[in-house]
Amino acid sequence: MTFLNEIKATSFAALTAETQVQKRALSYANTILHLFTQVMEKKQPADRVVGEYFRVNKKHGSKDRRVIRESLFALFRWWGWLNKFSTHTGTCTVNTGTQSWFTMLTLNARLESHSWEPFIAAWTGFSGQKQALILDADTPLETVSAKCDWLASQFPAISFTTDDLVPEWFWQTCPIQDAEQRLAMVQALSSRPPIWARVQNIATNEAIAKLAKLDITATASEYFSDSISLGHKSINLNGMSLYREGELEIQDLGSQVVGQICNPSPNDNWWDTCSGAGGKSLQLRSLMLAKDKQARGTIIVSDVRRKPLEELAKRAKRAGFKGITASPWKSDDLPVPHNHFDGVLVDAPCSCTGTWRRNPDMRWIDGIEAVQDKPDLQLDIISRSSQAVKIGGTLVYATCSLSPLENEDVVNAFLAKHADFTLVVTRHPFTGVEACMHLVLPYQADTDGMFVARMKRK
Repeated sequence: MTFLNEIKATSFAALTAETQVQKRALSYANTILHLFTQVMEKKQPADRVVGEYFRVNKKHGSKDRRVIRESLFALFRWWGWLNKFSTHTGTCTVNTGTQSWFTMLTLNARLESHSWEPFIAAWTGFSGQKQALILDADTPLETVSAKCDWLASQFPAISFTTDDLVPEWFWQTCPIQDAEQRLAMVQALSSRPPIWARVQNIATNEAIAKLAKLDITATASEYFSDSISLGHKSINLNGMSLYREGELEIQDLGSQVVGQICNPSPNDNWWDTCSGAGGKSLQLRSLMLAKDKQARGTIIVSDVRRKPLEELAKRAKRAGFKGITASPWKSDDLPVPHNHFDGVLVDAPCSCTGTWRRNPDMRWIDGIEAVQDKPDLQLDIISRSSQAVKIGGTLVYATCSLSPLENEDVVNAFLAKHADFTLVVTRHPFTGVEACMHLVLPYQADTDGMFVARMKRK
């Protein structure tokens, strides 16, 4: 029986809830366990699972949703440590699956500095822990190292390391030898994701002023003139006229690096081969218009999925962008003309390890095959897509992976078979380093991880 099944087999009904707070704490614990188990056992994305749950269960108010959602995602963030609190740890402080679960919920809340103290106190009581697991005001847990040391002091019989917070296979496929860089990577992947936006059809300072009137603090990026940071708290986008009128698009700063490396000219013709819902396609068009308001450039977007292309069309209409048309992939044949485009962007399907801070569940529901299975597909996509680049045109390859197996190795394998393409030196926007291939690391500018390489057809 797995540990999760052991917890499920233990009924919470045996616990005595004497107060209304304890009853709510038990209800939260049961719901969080249900959602957590569904993600882990069925390997379904957590955001989809919790979204569907709230859609069906409309009884929950905003506070209920916050406790459930934030606790759930935090569990994945710290699962590398929390999963040590099973009945098989050999510790005398945890006696049953149920007590293990409440220990996890309590520690989870402490590691995240959650504010719902009455429920945390109830979880602590149900955990059977002798220590109260209350943080001293003089012991702020601001870094993963501090959190690790605190856990070790509370439970000396259990070994904790910062490397535990990502699966071992991550280090095998994304090797980082430098200890400080490893720690910086774990720190970034264990922190809450930022909200980055890109303004279009409006000046950045004007957008920031409009947001300020809505009590939303926004700051301009030091790297790109059209980028702004919206902090780390959830925002109701539909309540913002800037968003509804197409003057603001949510796009991570790391993702924006790709469009900046593409650097389209106003009258270029580009093809976005794996566009998805089109964040980078919209960025390309916005960059064209920023250089020339009368830009006549065009963008063809393709994807094997229909729904993302439909969403892209809505976003383009909202922004008032013309010149963006869809041409779905229907077979292995190119959905566009050969030797035609000034630029082709291949934002290839990948393991998405660079987005783990945004999707912490993925590090535990995916295995090493998530990385190992992609390179052949990626090489096939870029090889076929390259046929659409005209002589002298640009080919840009990008992923949101941190693994060289999906990044440098794929580009090098492509170049080995296509002598008519050569790498172009570009500048890393965050480090200033000039190179032919760039890995954007999450800790460099508070972003997702990305890889991008620019090539030219000779």
